[in-house]
Amino acid sequence: MVASARVRTRVTDALGIDVPILQGGMHHVATAPLVAAVSAAGALGTLTALTQPTPEALREEIKRVRAMLDGVKTKRTGRAPVFAVNFTLLPALAPPDYEGYARVIVEEGVRVVETAGANPGKWIAYFKRHGITIVHKCTMLRHAKAAIALGADLISVDAFECAGHPGTNDVGAMVLLAKARDELNVPFVACGGIGTGRQVAAALALGADAVCMGTRFMATREAPIMDGIKNALVAADENQTTLVMTTVNNTERVYKNKVAEEVRAIEKEKPGDFKAIHHLVRGENYRQSFQETGDAESSVWSAGCVMGLINDVPTCEVLIDTIMHEAVDVMTSRLQGMLVHDARM
Repeated sequence: MVASARVRTRVTDALGIDVPILQGGMHHVATAPLVAAVSAAGALGTLTALTQPTPEALREEIKRVRAMLDGVKTKRTGRAPVFAVNFTLLPALAPPDYEGYARVIVEEGVRVVETAGANPGKWIAYFKRHGITIVHKCTMLRHAKAAIALGADLISVDAFECAGHPGTNDVGAMVLLAKARDELNVPFVACGGIGTGRQVAAALALGADAVCMGTRFMATREAPIMDGIKNALVAADENQTTLVMTTVNNTERVYKNKVAEEVRAIEKEKPGDFKAIHHLVRGENYRQSFQETGDAESSVWSAGCVMGLINDVPTCEVLIDTIMHEAVDVMTSRLQGMLVHDARM
């Protein structure tokens, strides 16, 4: 099902995509199969750089995406699909080779980079010198303004509902997006809790020029994770998330299970002691859940409140088509039908 009208925004124009949907970077999920499927459907697939163990592994994964998209044209405009690379600056005991990852991104001719995390100034400048469009992801508008001053072209505004790192300001999308419309002077993307066309229409009405979805794309056929995780997303409701690592200044919204509850209990007893929870929150645990066991209960893994709106596991193409059809229907039928033209006004 393809929407009868195509939605064109400043973000679709800036990124060269057909629909105002971005796929968020996700560890151990946003690899070539998902990224290529999202981009082929006309949205922006995003490869997560740090999921790859080395810069050279990232190079191979970029080449893998390109091979999967070779000869593909998007059905709405007939142009070549576009994909991005997520470049997140994370607190780490042993920082990754950021210089190496950045160099590979440039050398491989990636057109769009999503930056996130710690101060991105050095990296925004580096990527911009090579003609790369920058989408910076943040949870607070003061951080968004700082990124714009550093050269970010677009901002992804992450509201409190988002999976992963929602920040510490606890502000939901209805307020944060409306305020972003008033205060930001570049186009922005709405992120956090989005998974339907109704929400796309609402985000555009609030001032966004696109949406970003992460958890919703996990529950697609092409997402390279075990069915047990996808089934957990379908079965869960909007109350099935919790926040961990709040006492170590690295708050993360995750799927609520026994391991997440154990982390919360330890944090309550030993606030600020990362060593006390490290064995439970390390990335290798959920890599095994995603890639090997499919056990949703055995690790701490990011998931958003949008689980309450996930009822199926379609292909990326079907998901994107369904979302855009619903968004267009809301904008052209439902809202138009509420207008009353009163000659007295």
